[in-house]
Amino acid sequence: MKIWLTRIGTFAAIAFLVLTVMNASWLADTPGGSVKLIAHRGISQHFDRAGVEQDTCTATRIEQPVHEFVENTRFGVVRAARLGAEMVEIDIAPTADGELVAFHDWTLDCRTDGTGPVREATLAELQALDAGYGYTADDGKTFPLRGTPNSRIQSIKEIVRYLPAGKRVMFNFKSAAAAEADMLAAVLKDLGRDPVAEGDSFYGDAPPVARIRELYPDAWAWSPEAAKQCTSDYIAYGWTSIVPASCENGTLIIPINRQFLFWGWPNRLTSRMAEVNARVIVTGPHVSNELNTGLTLPEQLGDIPRSFNGYVWVDDIWTIGPALYPDRDLRSADDIAKANAGLERRRERQ
Repeated sequence: MKIWLTRIGTFAAIAFLVLTVMNASWLADTPGGSVKLIAHRGISQHFDRAGVEQDTCTATRIEQPVHEFVENTRFGVVRAARLGAEMVEIDIAPTADGELVAFHDWTLDCRTDGTGPVREATLAELQALDAGYGYTADDGKTFPLRGTPNSRIQSIKEIVRYLPAGKRVMFNFKSAAAAEADMLAAVLKDLGRDPVAEGDSFYGDAPPVARIRELYPDAWAWSPEAAKQCTSDYIAYGWTSIVPASCENGTLIIPINRQFLFWGWPNRLTSRMAEVNARVIVTGPHVSNELNTGLTLPEQLGDIPRSFNGYVWVDDIWTIGPALYPDRDLRSADDIAKANAGLERRRERQ
């Protein structure tokens, strides 16, 4: 009996040693390059995510504003890129006259002074609206973003045209209509923009993503469902060093507070994903029963390994961009003071 126990113990020790070596990040080569920030909707107003569902009006849940930028606008997208975002995520929606605009919600009622579905309004009608009209931090007592000069709904064509050279876009399809992929491809063609050469990305429901892959076979195109499958599969058997088939040409999502679950993180995992042309995105903390978020505090950057060269999803590029790239900080002293005060209020609530 003792002999068998000894053999079992020896086998377990050898197996543990083999698994450790197979998944040892420190034994893998350090990848080249540096981390790349994705600015979610450009510069936006941060809001309380507790209890938020798909149709929640988040404009009525914002923090006290520390800047006047509104999400999905040219001004916020361009400024986000200049503050250090390598890629800017924008939402796309078709108009009644066949154009594409940057807008998150299905209807206009929450954020603007308009009503009804976005898709039933023309581009001219949308551009006449105040995109900052519905934002309030005090339950409707005040609306500090009404009438601000940069709060106008704009076309995808206008936003992309003004994007600084070398910056990438992540286009988010807000419906399951595959035809919207064709509409977006037509816009990009008119702009003379090759999304594969530029390093752009596309994500959303499976039908438009599948159509994008037909139009641009080499583009980074993914759905949240596919990314979830890749992520769960890798956690389950990434210890074998075999990359799941669901991750090939796919996307792996790593919440910042769940990094310990990912075999070979960071260097070994990064190398494995690169071999199958998969991208890795680090997000904000996973919180049960809440929608996934990006980073919201500058100090969260310190929780990401320095050797990581993939993407980081950011919900507050206004403060996190300058924290990573101080030399790109274009904010005024007053802007910085307001931002720091806002961060302190946010920390107190957490």
